[in-house]
Amino acid sequence: MSEDLFAAAPSTTPEYDASAIEVLEGLEPVRRRPGMYIGGTDERALHHLASEVLDNSMDEAVAGHATRIEITLEPGNRLTITDNGRGIPVDPHPKFPGKSALEVIMTTLHSGGKFTDKAYATSGGLHGVGISVVNALSSDTVVEVARNKELFRQSFSQGLPVTALEKVGGAPNRRGTSVSFTPDTEIFGEQKFKPVRLHRLARSKAYLFAGVEIRWKCAPELVSDDTPTEAVFQFPGGLADHLKEQVGDRECATSVFFAGNQDFPDGAGRVEWAVAWPLWSDGSYSWYCNTIPTPDGGTH
Repeated sequence: MSEDLFAAAPSTTPEYDASAIEVLEGLEPVRRRPGMYIGGTDERALHHLASEVLDNSMDEAVAGHATRIEITLEPGNRLTITDNGRGIPVDPHPKFPGKSALEVIMTTLHSGGKFTDKAYATSGGLHGVGISVVNALSSDTVVEVARNKELFRQSFSQGLPVTALEKVGGAPNRRGTSVSFTPDTEIFGEQKFKPVRLHRLARSKAYLFAGVEIRWKCAPELVSDDTPTEAVFQFPGGLADHLKEQVGDRECATSVFFAGNQDFPDGAGRVEWAVAWPLWSDGSYSWYCNTIPTPDGGTH
């Protein structure tokens, strides 16, 4: 008598052949698997969208092209971040006939000006991924660019252009980029931006680049705690001001903090530090690279 101990069970699944292999195009991979790009779809991931847009404006400030950033939260979970930097380029992109650089940046992964040091010596964010991911995960995105004394606008939905880039008028006294977006409820459900969290983010970024002015504004009906509906953050002392707030009224070994900065050769950036020695409490450390927190230390 013989037995076949390894007889295969009859297949109940469709045949696995070439037709089973999907090829996702454009920003569809972001919508299918948002966790690969922003770590999930929870509250932290939702607020990461705000960080990505804000980091682009901060990069303009660090590069010396922007001095002011405005963050506005409106009803309908609508967030707008505006800076007075150079403005996203709107001229035709040489590799994509018929598309502006703005449309390429908003709808194509791994596109941007941060892969070399031609446009930015240093930068944060996801390096060519961030703003297109925000666009992909938003139900309605509108970008306005004031550049060369002209104002341009383009609208998107779920990563796709809804309108063509259009010139909407003159902008003789304005420059920079404004990104206004509403996170998609298909991705994030009914989660809403929390004013207290955005307010804290705005304040922390102002500390991390001395002198930049960040203006915060929130619709009053969205605030349920003591978060201010309007505020202006600007800290000439940079990290030293940040450390002073963290230390509070604790007694330190020196009344003046050990703080300073050093430029790198050939315009390759700079490093800034601030150190205090509290006498009667445990110490702590915070690291940042290109205005981005690096909780594990080291570079970003």
